[in-house]
Amino acid sequence: MLVCLSGALATWTGGRKPVVGWIAFATVVVSSLLVMAGVGSVLMFGPGEPVTCLEVPSLGFALRLHVDGLSAVFLALIATVAIPAALYSIEYMQHHLEHGKGRYYPDFLMFITAMYGLVSTTDMMWFFFIFWQMMTLAGYTLIRFDPMNPGRLRAAKKFMIMMQIACAVSMIGAQLLVNASGPSSIPPMFRYDFGNISGHLPMLLLKHPGTVATALALFFVGFGIKMGMWPFGQIWLPDAHPAAPSPVSAMLSGVMIKTGVYGLMRCFLWLVPAKACVDYPVHYWGVVVMLLGTITLFTGTVQALRQDLSKRLLAFSTIGQGGYILFGLGVCMTLIGSTDCAVSALGVAAFYGALFHTLNHGVFKSLLFLNAGSVLHATATQDLNKLGGLMRYMPVTAVTALIASFSIAGVPLFSGFASKWGLFTAAIQGNSACRLLPLCAMVAIITSAITLALFIKFFGVMFLSRTSAIVAERTHKHRRLEVGWKMRVPQVVLAFVCVVFGLLPVLPISLIHRAMEGSRHGFGELIASTPPLPSGGWAGLGSMNQEFIYVPVFLAFVLVAMFLVTRRVAKLGGSQRRSAKPWLCGYAREADMHRYRARGFYAELKRYVNWMGGAPRPQTEPVPVSDGK
Repeated sequence: MLVCLSGALATWTGGRKPVVGWIAFATVVVSSLLVMAGVGSVLMFGPGEPVTCLEVPSLGFALRLHVDGLSAVFLALIATVAIPAALYSIEYMQHHLEHGKGRYYPDFLMFITAMYGLVSTTDMMWFFFIFWQMMTLAGYTLIRFDPMNPGRLRAAKKFMIMMQIACAVSMIGAQLLVNASGPSSIPPMFRYDFGNISGHLPMLLLKHPGTVATALALFFVGFGIKMGMWPFGQIWLPDAHPAAPSPVSAMLSGVMIKTGVYGLMRCFLWLVPAKACVDYPVHYWGVVVMLLGTITLFTGTVQALRQDLSKRLLAFSTIGQGGYILFGLGVCMTLIGSTDCAVSALGVAAFYGALFHTLNHGVFKSLLFLNAGSVLHATATQDLNKLGGLMRYMPVTAVTALIASFSIAGVPLFSGFASKWGLFTAAIQGNSACRLLPLCAMVAIITSAITLALFIKFFGVMFLSRTSAIVAERTHKHRRLEVGWKMRVPQVVLAFVCVVFGLLPVLPISLIHRAMEGSRHGFGELIASTPPLPSGGWAGLGSMNQEFIYVPVFLAFVLVAMFLVTRRVAKLGGSQRRSAKPWLCGYAREADMHRYRARGFYAELKRYVNWMGGAPRPQTEPVPVSDGK
């Protein structure tokens, strides 16, 4: 955190000099390596004791940092995504010189600092407030980076208002628990420490269950706003994420909303001590979280289907994917408190699926926003109706976008399928504990099919259709549309992670399990002592009762063999490839108007879901993009 703050000061004094981008990148690399060293220490040796870094007894607060297994997972995600985003920014921000890079990089580094602080501080009041405000103010300035664009100013204001509401209700929840605890012998500066509040909960659950329920509801609303839960996410997220520069959009969607996931997991599964879990109605809270997660994943994905702007489509999709994480957390909470060991083990499996999907979404959604940013950088538009045929002009961006699209849609052999596997199997097999589980799982599976349709539209009209007039014009003008290496490398790295997590899902699951062994508090004790999703051989995954097994490496081998056989059979006929002009319904010449555009996809389905909102917005503001490539 100190390294990032030092880098923010250095880039602020550097102004518009070209070197500030490399200073920021070096700062992020160094800080991320330090974070990874800390994460590795927790995985190998377990967490240490909380460290008090700053005490102000006269004001009654202290900065205490503690990295346990749960914090380590989220710190690793932040560090992993921050490095590609920082490298990508160096070239991408060249076309924002008129607004001053000196304002971008300090805020970017402050944004990362605040997220590190949020997932490692033990204070649920003062330093929670400080780090939250650092993140909110830095995010606000990054979203409104272009002050001449009124749409971005409105998006930044919505972001600011909703984040302040989320912060306020979360702090009120902490204050309620502290007030209900009564007088305490500990120093005032540790009153809001997570461990202190947790220690009083057994008594509060017996004497003031209504107060605890109110506080948990406030935590749920506060962190739910942050992660884009329905109906709050629709208010701010679809405007804020597209308005920011694309590397910031990747950080907002891939990382920032995960601090809301962290808060929910920490408060609902780790706050109540293990000895008080019998008095904690976790099952009923789980049903509420699961239902809202199901509504969120369905509404966000269907609303994304209606969008014609690439980054706005991805923003609504973020709401939907956040719903999958919320759904998984709800399934976990519904099952984990059961006295039946088999049912509670399914709850643990759902938790692993939710946390695995958190990591997956952080990677593939960051990649998708970088893909959209590369197209925007090359063509000066994010309107999918104006794009087409970019595959031949931007092959690296196209291939990485295809991998990310397969991953988010849950196509087998890619990372999204592996994490959704855990969610779906746990929900379906846990039907004896709650009859709503298979119904919600069915909605989630159908929504996954809608997600595939959504990204067929996203990828198909952008890269596979005939060359559009704008793409032809830009190609004629610049000769080359593919972005430079500083923007290609981050995309390739994130795509590689998507493939590895998809082919070898046991690797991240095993690392998560190792991390959970260093986070034994509350239900963390049960999570750490229960084996994760069992191995299905060849580094695959199996269900808890081994009734069905997913082995991606074997599946990949079968698919490759089938492809080779089919290709060989097709060659045996000796048929010749021929080309013909498309029939244009009687028109004499081919024109741009004859292309199949994004707005023409799924018209009948969109007609039936108009009542759900999320109407597409036309792109009325010009996007400043450099003509010098």
